[in-house]
Amino acid sequence: MESDLPRLVLHHDAVQSNIAVMQSYCDERGVLLAPHAKTHLVRELCERQLAAGAWGLTAATTAQVRQLEAWGVPRIVHAKVLVDAPGIHWVATTFLGQGASAEYLCYVDSVAGALLLERELAVAGAERPLRVLLERGFEGGRTGVRSPVDALQIARHVAGSAWLSLAGVAGFEGLIGDRSGVDELLQSIHQTVVDCHAESLFDGVPVVTAGGSSFFDAVARQLGPSSFDFEVQTVLRSGCYVTHDHGLYARTSPLAGRLTPALEVHASVLSQPEPGVLIVGFGRRDVPTDAGLPVVLGFQSRTGDGDGASDGGGAGDGQSDGGGADDGESDGGGGGDGHGASDGGGAPGPADTTEWSVFAVNDHHAFLRVPVGVDVSPGTVLRFGISHPCGAFDRWRSISELDADGRIMGVVRPAL
Repeated sequence: MESDLPRLVLHHDAVQSNIAVMQSYCDERGVLLAPHAKTHLVRELCERQLAAGAWGLTAATTAQVRQLEAWGVPRIVHAKVLVDAPGIHWVATTFLGQGASAEYLCYVDSVAGALLLERELAVAGAERPLRVLLERGFEGGRTGVRSPVDALQIARHVAGSAWLSLAGVAGFEGLIGDRSGVDELLQSIHQTVVDCHAESLFDGVPVVTAGGSSFFDAVARQLGPSSFDFEVQTVLRSGCYVTHDHGLYARTSPLAGRLTPALEVHASVLSQPEPGVLIVGFGRRDVPTDAGLPVVLGFQSRTGDGDGASDGGGAGDGQSDGGGADDGESDGGGGGDGHGASDGGGAPGPADTTEWSVFAVNDHHAFLRVPVGVDVSPGTVLRFGISHPCGAFDRWRSISELDADGRIMGVVRPAL
């Protein structure tokens, strides 16, 4: 039985290919991969990433860490400073006992934060030190110590602590936006690693970790093992590669030519109330809009279980400016992907959707601009690509996974 519309679907073959491509990229460069599981937080995808060779998985919150630990993930990078007492106590009980089997790393970016960890670990009766990563940041960014002098002071404090040990140095370059700023942050991380190594502050081979989904090539090059004259473990934390997209990462991923968008939204045309405008039954409650509005990919065919696809022509490389108030957003742009189209759920539509674009969304309605003269029947099902997959998975309790013929082969359930 077909699922209700709108629906988000996941293409199995694209996911499998993306996992293999990214793992191969890392293996070829001698870097490790701890994919950011917050992109999807789907058990099946986590297991596939680990089976392909991922060193571990990354989480953004203590709740996500709890979920990964419950799934048996052997190594978890908590990419955030840990400051809440209940979370610290749980970490101590779960990861710092003598019988603990999983490895856990979190961030520290201040002496005050280190003192908080020490105090709560003592209260919790931790049986061994908590391994932490010193987080470097940049002006105008999020957490992360800005000054190299302060960074070394924190590292010395951690190295001398009875409750903490210094596992390495971390950072996140994804918010910077330009290559020169990225290079500057990566250079500061590199220098901090060198400085800490010179004073023997690390508890072993240092972990050096950065890498979102747009600049991981720079991380592999500037922080990779060959960039140091001593042994390091360079860990990329990219997450969005697993599904890629038709927007932000289609434009910015270093592997954009090799990764395949795996997510689509299928939705029905509700009405054509004005010439050149279609109203379609999905909105910001169904798709992310923070990094661009969805792009029109084409029509939904009736092959398989009703989830087969046919393309309607166009660029399909994303749009910008997806924010806005409840009465809509503007400046969507975009189109399909360059092939002929077939009949959707309603009457046959035109064969080319190249000039079609989403220009606004409400909670549950999307506004499409189409050429004047185009006539599309209500009930016709269209396919859309999304931008920024991290905002797609958390909107759906279940997502159908499709095989190469568009047939439902399973259902994944995000734990977000």
